[in-house]
Amino acid sequence: MSRYNISKWLYFGLHIKRWLFVLLIGVVIMGLGFAYLLREVYATYVFPGWVSTVTLQFMPRWVRGLLFLTVASGITLYGAWRLNRSMVSALLPVERQAQLVEQIYSQRTQGRGPKIVAIGGGTGLSTLLRGLKRYTSNLTAVVTVADDGGSSGLLRRDMHVIPPGDIRNCIAALADAEPLVTRLFQYRFDQDAGQGIAGHSFGNLFIVAMAEVIGNMEVAIRETSRVLNVRGAILPSTLADLTLGAVLMDGRTVRGESNIPYSGSPITQVFIEPAQALVNPEVARALLEADLIVIGPGSLYTSVLPNLLVRGLGDAVIASTAHKVYVSNVATQHGETDGYDAAAHYAAIRRHLRGERVADVVLANSNLPADPLPDEWQSQPVLAPGDADYAGAHLVLADLVAPDHRYRHDPERLAAAVMRQYYERDLRGLAASLPAVAEEPA
Repeated sequence: MSRYNISKWLYFGLHIKRWLFVLLIGVVIMGLGFAYLLREVYATYVFPGWVSTVTLQFMPRWVRGLLFLTVASGITLYGAWRLNRSMVSALLPVERQAQLVEQIYSQRTQGRGPKIVAIGGGTGLSTLLRGLKRYTSNLTAVVTVADDGGSSGLLRRDMHVIPPGDIRNCIAALADAEPLVTRLFQYRFDQDAGQGIAGHSFGNLFIVAMAEVIGNMEVAIRETSRVLNVRGAILPSTLADLTLGAVLMDGRTVRGESNIPYSGSPITQVFIEPAQALVNPEVARALLEADLIVIGPGSLYTSVLPNLLVRGLGDAVIASTAHKVYVSNVATQHGETDGYDAAAHYAAIRRHLRGERVADVVLANSNLPADPLPDEWQSQPVLAPGDADYAGAHLVLADLVAPDHRYRHDPERLAAAVMRQYYERDLRGLAASLPAVAEEPA
C-alpha cells in the first residue's frame, strides 16, 4: 500500500469503507472507555506537579483534544500501513502487491457487469476476450469443437477428446494468473523436443491430462480455469464429435476443418456431421440469459459458422433478447473469404441460418492501411461499404486494429467499441423512432 494508491481504498464498491467505519466506531468506543477510567483516576488521585506539564494542561482543552486526535490518527494510519504490508507480502509476490487495490476493485465491480456471450474461435475470439474481461467477469466464451489440425487434431484423434486448442487460447486470454504461468500454458514444444511431444502445446497437454484424471472434459475445463483464476466460463458449443465439411463452387465437397482453406475453390456452404449434434445445454442457457451476444471475429467458415450450425445454438441466438453484435474481420482469409467485404461476411452467416436477422449491429474496422498487405499473405483489408445491404443491422465503423499489427484486432479498442454499442443500444433505438414520431399528425 504505497502513498500513491492509499486513496484508492476509498473507491466505491470495494466493500472496504464500511469495515473501516466499523473499525473507527470500535476505536472511538474504546477511547471513551479509557476516558471514563482516566477521568475517575484524575478525580480521586493527587498527581505530582510534573504530571500537569507532561499532560499539557497549560494548553486549552480543545487544543489538547485536536493534538491528541492528530497524533492518534497518524499512529493508526502508520500501524494499518505496516500491517497491510506485512499481510500482503505473505500472500502475494512483490510484483503484484502494488496492484492489490486494482484487483479488489476489478473483482467487486466486474461482477456487476453485463452478461456477455462471445461466439467464435481461433485468435479472434481470444483477442476479444482479452479486452472484454476489463469490463465484466460475467463472460461466456463459446468455442468450436471442429478443429482437426495441429496439436489439437492429434490429441483429438489419439485421445478421443474435444480439441483443446481454442479452449486453451480462451483460458490464456481470460486468466488472471501470473504472466509466467500464462506463458507456460501457451508454450509449444518445437520439433526437436522428441517424437510424441513435438508440436504440442503445454496447455493442450495440461487440459487433456486433467480430463484423463477427472474423467470428464467439461469438468476438466472448469478445473483448469479455476487453477488459472479465469474470469468467466469457457464452453464447447457441443459435446459431440464434429466433422466440418464444405460445399465448393466447383461442386466438390471437402471434409475436415484443416482441409477447407486449401480446397482451391470458393466456398458456397459449410455443414457439420453429424447434422443433429445438439448444443451444449450450458451454452443455450447462457445465450438466453445474456445481455450482449458477440459473434466473431474469427475465421468465418471454420471458426464462427461451425458454432452457429450446431442444432439449437443458432436458434438460441435468434431467440435471445440480448443485444447482438457481429464483429467483421479486418482482413480477408485466403481460401475462405477472398474478396469479401463486411456485408458479405454477415450475409454468409444469415444464409446459413435460414436468412434470419442475427445481429443488431455489424461492427467493422475503419482504420484501413494506406499500403497494401504483402503479396505472400494473399489477403486484403475488409471494406465496409455504407450502401451495402446489412439486412436491417446497423453498420458501425470504428478503429479496431492494433497499431503494430494492422491486420489484427486490438483487444482494448475492440472491446471498447463493442461495449459502446451495448451501452448506446437504447439511444440508437430512440433515435430511429424519432422521425416516425415527428411524422405523426398533431
